[in-house]
Amino acid sequence: MALVVIVLFLGFYLLRDPSGLADVSGRAGDGAWNLTTDLFEATIRFLDELV
Repeated sequence: MALVVIVLFLGFYLLRDPSGLADVSGRAGDGAWNLTTDLFEATIRFLDELV
């Protein structure tokens, strides 16, 4: 049920403000990429400390 609500919201948002949705998606992608790189860097530092 929650998935349906999310899909409907995104569809409505896409129809109302496509450039705003693109901006939000880009920022979310950047945030996810930064989180991923931070996680890998922290894992590498942790493994270096173990050795």
